Amino acid sequence: MSGKRLSSKHKIDRRVGANLWGRAKSPYNMRQSGPGMHGQRRGKLSDFGLQLMAKQKLKGYYGNIGEKQFRRYFKEADRLRGDTGQNLVGLLERRLDAVVYRANFVPTVFAARQFINHKHVFVNGKIVNIPSYQVQEGDVIEVKEASRQLPMVLQATQQPEREVPEYVDVDTKAFKATFIRTPKLEDIPYPVQMEPNLVVEFYSR
Repeated sequence: MSGKRLSSKHKIDRRVGANLWGRAKSPYNMRQSGPGMHGQRRGKLSDFGLQLMAKQKLKGYYGNIGEKQFRRYFKEADRLRGDTGQNLVGLLERRLDAVVYRANFVPTVFAARQFINHKHVFVNGKIVNIPSYQVQEGDVIEVKEASRQLPMVLQATQQPEREVPEYVDVDTKAFKATFIRTPKLEDIPYPVQMEPNLVVEFYSR
């Protein structure tokens, strides 16, 4: 991962006041202030502030998704039957970059985006280079054979710190993952508490 991307990832951690990915090197572990020369003073947040922070955390976790695209996810989640917050995290977990990250094929969600852009990933036997591609239940995601020895892939496979969740079935030797089902909030291994209900409140104002 380039220094620039690493730096922006760490800025997200500081801005939202959490170690979003549970990484040992997050500056938030050492410095619990916002980015900037003096950090941001953290007083008691208003309801709007809490909702905004919940939105920034969720957006940031999935690789700092742009506002326009994130709002589209909310609208789709709101249109679907059932709980809008649950639908929202379900849509986010169905992103191809999220599934590649969950399968431990790459060390970070940022690396997953780059990996997919560079055409290293098959979905059901066809190359897909769109990180936001919505994976369906039963889809098989595979790392291209020529890409399996790339440093970022080797780094990810040697990391003991992340467990593969139950809704993704991984064959590590074959570098294949099957997306079994769309998860509920309680199934998703977020290192920090996510509050999609507050994100729903933010967009429903």
